[in-house]
Amino acid sequence: MPVCAVLSGANSIGSVSADEPAAVAVTNTKPEALEPEIAEASEEAAQAMAGFKIPEGWEIKLFAAEPQVANIVAFGVDSKGRVYVCESYRQNRGVTDNRGHDDEWLLADLSAETVQDRIDYHKRLLGEAAITYAQHDDRIRRLTDTDGDGVADESTVVADGFNGLEEGTGAGVLINGSDIYYTCIPKLWKLTDADDDGVAEDSQVLSDGYGVRVAFRGHDMHGLIRGYDGRLYFSIGDRGYHVTTPEGKLLSNPAVGAVFRCEMDGSQLEVYCNGLRNPQELAFNDIGDWFTVDNNSDSGDKARLVHLLEGGDTGWRMHYQYLPDRGPFNRLKIWEPHHNEQPAHLVPPIINFTDGPSGLAFYPGTGFGEQLDNQFLICDFRGGPSNSGIRSFSVDPDGAFYKMGADDQPIWNILATDVAFTPSGELLVSDWVDGWDGLGKGRLYKLSDPAQQDTDVVTEVKELL
Repeated sequence: MPVCAVLSGANSIGSVSADEPAAVAVTNTKPEALEPEIAEASEEAAQAMAGFKIPEGWEIKLFAAEPQVANIVAFGVDSKGRVYVCESYRQNRGVTDNRGHDDEWLLADLSAETVQDRIDYHKRLLGEAAITYAQHDDRIRRLTDTDGDGVADESTVVADGFNGLEEGTGAGVLINGSDIYYTCIPKLWKLTDADDDGVAEDSQVLSDGYGVRVAFRGHDMHGLIRGYDGRLYFSIGDRGYHVTTPEGKLLSNPAVGAVFRCEMDGSQLEVYCNGLRNPQELAFNDIGDWFTVDNNSDSGDKARLVHLLEGGDTGWRMHYQYLPDRGPFNRLKIWEPHHNEQPAHLVPPIINFTDGPSGLAFYPGTGFGEQLDNQFLICDFRGGPSNSGIRSFSVDPDGAFYKMGADDQPIWNILATDVAFTPSGELLVSDWVDGWDGLGKGRLYKLSDPAQQDTDVVTEVKELL
């Protein structure tokens, strides 16, 4: 598939990166990516669907599967119901993990403070093998149901060629009219498809310098969502950041995950909160309070539901990962719900919840009646379908904070990576299929509640959107 002309040289030598002073360019060349290996069409998706657990009365159908789409990390839905998918072909083939390297590598990673630092030590330690980190790309694909039968019949590559040594995983996409926002370390992109043919013909880097370290795979730049205030919000795992804003302010912390916000043109970029480990996605409730589910560090600690407060710090630092007991994070039980031994300046979690938090969405109120009222849906990704799926939960006010309300597992036996509601009152779920690296397969399933599809509120929302 052709590389978008506008992206073909986007990260070549001479391109200016905001993770350095304005006069300094991040210097790194990249070859043209290899064509991805995508599985052929089969009956596997339909057969897998038969084993899913879904609520009584709901219906499920296959919206898209390989070879239309593969390796779905995340997706977004536009106002016309078209689905924009973040595909990744770089897992363990360019996007690496500190657990796969020696102590010299780890020390180099812990020393990195800019994206250029990361590029430099990769080249120094990998030598000629560094080129293999740029052989495979991440990309955005658009899936369209052109005939209205509820199944995608058109698949186009919106943009590809995100295969630089420093790039990936592309893990967040948001559509606003003809603009497509994309988070792919180290950049926040705004792509434009003005003629609506499914291929971006223009691009702009809104900010640059995210992901100064490798840390763990999956601790990426993601969570794109437009807030109730009209601004753009997104997150990064504990790979850190060293970003110069359009106004010239330096935002830098190499050791934390964080939530950022900016105007839709990239201006007024700021850190909303930090101290997170891997806040995959963000969602706000019906009064505008923000939440995420942050992952655990595999040391007896547990994943946690977090109320995101402006200016808040939830206590994680990337280097804790390499202390046998995870340092203060375990010693002071920072990952536990509030107790008196925790540092008072930190925001504690609401509750320990899930094992592999991924995609997150808040029910907008149409398509599923009262069954999902005030509910969040969170993908619980554990590497295999038999113990993975989607959990639902609610939060109730508890003084100035929140406490856990309802908790259920409405959709199970699917290795879900993301979940989103459509303008027509349906629910879309992406399926990674199995494992951690991507099999060249991927599915999108559409769920609905027939009893709610013909209601006045669903019809009204369709017309509005």
